[in-house]
Amino acid sequence: MENEPTADLIRTQLRRLRLRAELSQEEFGKLVHFSNSQVSAVELGQRPLDRFFLKRADEVLGTGGLLTSLLKLAERDGQPSWFRPWLEAERQAQQLRCYQPGLIPGLLQTENYARAMINTDDMLAVEEGDRRLAVRLDRQSVLTRPDPPKFVAVIEEAVLRRADESFRGLMSQQIAHLIDANGLPHVAVHVIPADVSLHIGLTGPFTLARGGDGGWIGYLENQLGGTVIDNDEGVAILLSRWESVRSEALSRRQSIELMKEVVGSWN
Repeated sequence: MENEPTADLIRTQLRRLRLRAELSQEEFGKLVHFSNSQVSAVELGQRPLDRFFLKRADEVLGTGGLLTSLLKLAERDGQPSWFRPWLEAERQAQQLRCYQPGLIPGLLQTENYARAMINTDDMLAVEEGDRRLAVRLDRQSVLTRPDPPKFVAVIEEAVLRRADESFRGLMSQQIAHLIDANGLPHVAVHVIPADVSLHIGLTGPFTLARGGDGGWIGYLENQLGGTVIDNDEGVAILLSRWESVRSEALSRRQSIELMKEVVGSWN
């Protein structure tokens, strides 16, 4: 859900910019490929803000990306209160460490994989699913900024092989993306092979972020949301468990070879 004060600001700015450009709703609609009634509904708050619409509006009105930037802010502020501290820690991190036993980590998901994962929730409205997808993809920009954090991820081999025939095309694309990411100097993806049976990481996924002050903060995911861990004892436990799961994983080169082998086995 959008943060309402920020969403209202976007609508106000949209109308102000349109009027300054001396465009009627009908004239503006033709330029952004929306109908007159759709433009009116957006400005009046009767239609949810749409990323494609605002991107086109930015281009037509020459805003320098103002409206889409405000939308990102609205989406961030619309996040649950328990998630906002982690988003801030993630954005400011100099190092990120992630262990994920069941999924590809969100920062490394392709758009198709992320959409498929979000759509597994059959209680989710289409608009909310689209919003979550946009937020997830936007979070990935932390890895492409000028001074990105060092990101190390550890996943299980089973995550790569969880693909029936209908899912293999999407999964092949996802694995190719992981291999490409592994080629970046600030990203490393390590795989724990299937012949490693039990280890401490299997009790659940976790992520760690190290800020500019050298301090760490942790994040634990669960079915209903997540928990930010910022106390010394909890962070120390997660750092210890990170060392354990990292020690079970293959090297970066060996992990790439395993990924290629997985895709090759489908052919």
